[in-house]
Amino acid sequence: MNIPGMPFPLVAVPADAWRADSHSVTAIAPPRSDIFVDPGGPESSLNAATLLGVAPDGDFQLSARVTVDFATTYDAGVLLLWVDERRWAKLCFEFSPTAEPMIVSVVCRGVADDANAFVVAGRSVRLRVSRVGPAYAYHACVDGQSWQLIRYFSIDDDPVRALVGFEAQSPTGEGCSVTFDEIRFVSERLAHLRDGS
Repeated sequence: MNIPGMPFPLVAVPADAWRADSHSVTAIAPPRSDIFVDPGGPESSLNAATLLGVAPDGDFQLSARVTVDFATTYDAGVLLLWVDERRWAKLCFEFSPTAEPMIVSVVCRGVADDANAFVVAGRSVRLRVSRVGPAYAYHACVDGQSWQLIRYFSIDDDPVRALVGFEAQSPTGEGCSVTFDEIRFVSERLAHLRDGS
């Protein structure tokens, strides 16, 4: 798929979960879908709807406004980095167990972790993933102006191998709609990691 704001093609899985127009891309998350490898046991799920492509070499920034039609716990729209089934990372706009939209990050290096950041008022937020040399940074923006650092991490010795893109999930529900718009990809190094500018 060719997506507005993305200078390289993306592969949709499953293909029928995704649709794009000239301004946005929308996914319908499949029922009981997620990307998670439980650190406390054998449970894992790798069946969420994904839209991923190979970014150009070097530093980059990918940002989007994410709007989720939340219905059940852990419904989420996600910016996703993917190396393989045991090496990936996601920045989520997710419905919490207390029915509040939250910023959540998850990094998997064999097994996943799970870190909550903060509650967001409303059903839209801006998310950004940046590649900074061998590492990555996740930021979120709630006011349309300032970015807050959520996570700074690495997932693989060779960051060029990671695919980047979007994900939609509904781990406990029957599916949800996620829209990504104001998509922007630039091959530029993030100037200031901590304040996100």
